[in-house]
Amino acid sequence: MSKETALQGEFYIPKDRIEMTENRTLSESEVIRQVKKGNREAYQVIVERYMQRAYYIALGFVRNSQDAMDISQESFIKAFRKIKRFDHEKSFFPWFYKLLKNLCLDHIKRRSRVQEIPLDEARVLNEEREDREMKEILWRGIEGLPFEQKEVIILRYFQQFSYQEIAEITAKPVGTVMSSLFYAKKRLKEAIKKFLSPEK
Repeated sequence: MSKETALQGEFYIPKDRIEMTENRTLSESEVIRQVKKGNREAYQVIVERYMQRAYYIALGFVRNSQDAMDISQESFIKAFRKIKRFDHEKSFFPWFYKLLKNLCLDHIKRRSRVQEIPLDEARVLNEEREDREMKEILWRGIEGLPFEQKEVIILRYFQQFSYQEIAEITAKPVGTVMSSLFYAKKRLKEAIKKFLSPEK
């Protein structure tokens, strides 16, 4: 089963059944408004828009592909159940991200250790080298970061969010985001420094 199928889960609806106004694509706010009115089909638009991003964010936190699928699926179900509390005039993703992050944290707390995944399945800082040792050390470095630093690394380098977007998603000042990222990169660079310069 593909991760797309797994993440869509109970929300899979054929696209041609999603109502559009005058054949135009609905804005996110309009889609959320339809969902709040009980239009379950409209929620598939939201799932398809964010399911891949949710999966990779969860994968960055839990480092297990099946667990990331399950958590992503659960986060969309939880968001659907809570959607009436959401202000549809605001951006959906920052609100959804909080649900996703909390599920990831709950999962991590329940487990005594994180299972390994094939390292080439993860987008680690866009690193394309095939040096497995370096990737393993980098992963351990990410795992050892304080949560706030690990979070900004995942959002910035796994998902390519801007500083401003990360600030909005995490509800933190841009300066705090930049500071956390600076110290996280410093620690990771120290961890892999032997791979960054030729041996003398």
